[in-house]
Amino acid sequence: MKGAAAIADILKREGVEFLIGYPVNPIIEAAAERDIRTIIVRQERTGLHMADAFSRLNSGDKIGVFAMQHGPGSENAFGGVAQAYGDSVPILILPAGYGRAITNVQPNFSSLLNYQHVTKSCEQVTLASAIPDAMRRAFTQVRNGRPGPVLVEFPVDVLREEVGESIDYQPSVRLRCGPDPDAVAEVARVLVEAKRPVIYAGQGVHYAQGWAALRELAELLASPVTTSLQGKSAFPESHPLSLGSGGRAISGQLHEFLQKSDVIFGIGCSFTTTNFGVKMPAGKTIVHATLDTADINKDLPCQHALIGDARLTLEALVRETRDLLGNQARDAGEVSTEIAKHKAEWLAEWSPKLTSGETPLSPYRVLWDLHNTVDRANTIITHDAGSPRDQLSPFWESEVPLSYIGWGKTTQLGYGLGLAMGAKLAQPDKLCINVWGDAAIGFTGMDFETTVRERIPIMSVLLNNFSMAIELKVMPVSTEKYRSTDISGNYADMAKAFGAYGERVTAPDEIIPAIKRGIEQTQQGNPVLLEFITCKEVEISSY
Repeated sequence: MKGAAAIADILKREGVEFLIGYPVNPIIEAAAERDIRTIIVRQERTGLHMADAFSRLNSGDKIGVFAMQHGPGSENAFGGVAQAYGDSVPILILPAGYGRAITNVQPNFSSLLNYQHVTKSCEQVTLASAIPDAMRRAFTQVRNGRPGPVLVEFPVDVLREEVGESIDYQPSVRLRCGPDPDAVAEVARVLVEAKRPVIYAGQGVHYAQGWAALRELAELLASPVTTSLQGKSAFPESHPLSLGSGGRAISGQLHEFLQKSDVIFGIGCSFTTTNFGVKMPAGKTIVHATLDTADINKDLPCQHALIGDARLTLEALVRETRDLLGNQARDAGEVSTEIAKHKAEWLAEWSPKLTSGETPLSPYRVLWDLHNTVDRANTIITHDAGSPRDQLSPFWESEVPLSYIGWGKTTQLGYGLGLAMGAKLAQPDKLCINVWGDAAIGFTGMDFETTVRERIPIMSVLLNNFSMAIELKVMPVSTEKYRSTDISGNYADMAKAFGAYGERVTAPDEIIPAIKRGIEQTQQGNPVLLEFITCKEVEISSY
């Protein structure tokens, strides 16, 4: 058995279902021989985004894996790995490396040297006999602790080296740790005594599958709940206690309750300061519950902290809170009424854009019609960078866990396409949608062909305003002098050329019929690109 075959055998034992990659890497061929489905993309970054979504949609129980060739392939993959690192996503990256005789000779690219700052763990294997130990370390790291990408580099001659007839390898296990009981008791007291608490749930609730415990704690305390973009869908946004998600764009009710809160309880979040996250108001008591001690007091000073898995933490808090409240949940009527009032006022303010009959189309009208047409309980949606993120996130109500892939600490254009493709691999029975703009499609649009070739029937919603419109708002010079933001193209025709279903929509009364036709096409196994010609909208819901 050669090194590449040993790696593929280990992937099979670890339950890997898909290996996404860009050739040439002997691991890809070896995986195919072991009935692991191999998916070849047009460029490395999209493949890494697919692996990213696959891990997210499986809450880290199943891991997305990507393999690429040495040299240019490893160089070109850097952005996708950095994105996963910024958003704390557990993926396994298996680059080939230059042969051992020249692997450390400049200017040959070394993944070991260059990926150390954007991975949780980074290792180079120099002997085929060391493959099982390296893979055991990699899977243990990628399954446990703070989620993040893990990389193992294999020089090409190691992949072709003999390791023997068989290997000794036991699959890794996933471990969880819980918080200090004394600290739990103190935090429960703080939450019970708070006059206007707000719960802020992050992506860690998804990874821990702590959705039920989060809802139980919120209902016990009659506490409003908001989420980060990454945590969106961790709490049902149709729930009377939901404030929606918080990012660069936020709802009116979320702004109101954050400003008037006295205690903010962050669970499964890092409280990282970012240009694309909700800003926590000053003067509040901050309770921070996270898996990683490095998050504590990193960006936001906290008065109380808990370290541990989000579900174990929430379940422990539920027990303590029940005891303090005499096993009786608080009446949420007054809080729910206040949330509903502010929500109604906010939606009324935005109604002209959400229901606009103007042409070119309002992107808000397109997204509002999409929201009210699809079966959201059976839909997974993601935004792209810039306008799609800020236009979609505050108005889209997620009802079930893992139905929205949100992101934003680092914002690569074109990320959403790979996420939707990876989501479809993870949940083939669901409608998987990416919403992007004409700037984003310029980065990864060629990989829409991959959806056809690899039979991945997603629905891609393109908001085409022939411009980087969000940039116009902050442009220091007249747009007449700054023509580089103007973009053109007929992307519906591009989709047709690839063999997918493409449709261009320009009239408001055709939005919903087009969406319905698109859904029908995905159900027949066809990838869909719906191109909506929109105005150059620059306003977002911010305060």
